[in-house]
Amino acid sequence: MSKRINIGSGTEWERTVGYSRVVRVGNIIEVSGTVAVENGEVVARDNPYEQTRFILAKIADYIGRAGGHMDDIVRTRIYVTNMLDGEEVGKAHGEFFRDIRPVTSMVEVRALIEPEYLVEIEATAIIPE
Repeated sequence: MSKRINIGSGTEWERTVGYSRVVRVGNIIEVSGTVAVENGEVVARDNPYEQTRFILAKIADYIGRAGGHMDDIVRTRIYVTNMLDGEEVGKAHGEFFRDIRPVTSMVEVRALIEPEYLVEIEATAIIPE
């Protein structure tokens, strides 16, 4: 059986809810839903494009900590609170993934955990063997 590596961000939510920011098992890396928050503060309030850029940079960092690279990402799942923001979110996603081209979904949800969060993204990476 492959070794499991859990990587946390240190937030209280991880302990309370019982989850990890990132889990790597073998050559598969899963990144939990990620929002635009740093040191407890919302980043780029009211700007879905900048929130998406921040989130994807944060995901890149976590993928790296788990031993992968952005071009190992095979799937993203994007949750938006307003589908009218989809074009801006998609533009930012394209800047990161234009050449990588993972499969993706963009889904409008009624709300995220805080009203200032406009976008939440999950990612799956598979590291070549």
